[in-house]
Amino acid sequence: MFSNFDPSALAIHGLESEIIELALTYGFEGMDIDIADFAARAEHYGLQYTRRFIDSAQIRLGTFKLPFDWETDDEVFRKNLEKLRQQAAVAAEIGCTRCVATVQPAGDKRPYHENFEFHRVRLTEICRVLQEFNVRLGLTFRASPKLRGGQAYVFIYDLDALALLVKMVDLPNLGFVCDPWNWEVGGASPAEIANLGIESIVAVHLADLPSPRPEPEEIGEEMRLLPGAGGIDLLAYLQLLKDLGYQGPVTPVPDKKPFIGLRRETATRQAAESLRKLWEALGLRWQAPRLPARVA
Repeated sequence: MFSNFDPSALAIHGLESEIIELALTYGFEGMDIDIADFAARAEHYGLQYTRRFIDSAQIRLGTFKLPFDWETDDEVFRKNLEKLRQQAAVAAEIGCTRCVATVQPAGDKRPYHENFEFHRVRLTEICRVLQEFNVRLGLTFRASPKLRGGQAYVFIYDLDALALLVKMVDLPNLGFVCDPWNWEVGGASPAEIANLGIESIVAVHLADLPSPRPEPEEIGEEMRLLPGAGGIDLLAYLQLLKDLGYQGPVTPVPDKKPFIGLRRETATRQAAESLRKLWEALGLRWQAPRLPARVA
């Protein structure tokens, strides 16, 4: 597995060259990309020119977020699928073959069973497009009970329900984002990694809970803290992932609100330090800081 940087998780924005420099300066081995932006630039300037900073930096690519909301009418969905086909082709060309998406825990449109079938059909179509380019899709859910209030219908908010959805889609490139925060709030444990099968883990998102843990009904996503707060045994998750041979990205994904207004360097350093301590506890070498080669 490799340490991975998602600037959007830390409320960081900037040019791609600036993001790469931040990632390498603080020791991250990889980074996520905005595939919609990258593919649009590649179409305008050419792929070779657009990828020059990534190639020069020799940085690994972690994941890209599914670049559209599947909760749309059929016509818009079809148009988005065609865009996705182009974007997935570009992602595969640069070696970014892991996509991630989130299933929402509640809504006002459809009761549970109707919504389940809607998601099964839509995710099947999405995965078939991604499969053309050997891109995998990892799903995560949002477990906080605070997110389920005030909406007509509850949907998926724990790992068991998500696993059933993945099973019903039944395509080999659909799997899971291992997110210990959501897993634990939703009642799961590290043992689920082995139960699901390590080959089904597409990506890992890390956040911690406060210690002592709040009561379950009090937990909101503002309590997604950087690793080290002590409310979740994140080391147990990572040790099992390591032992089972997980090779993908591990990304700090806290609640971004506390990082709004911070200097980019400060936010990146804090995220890197939180992950570096876990790396050292696992006996893994943290990458030495380095700067990318300058590209004209």
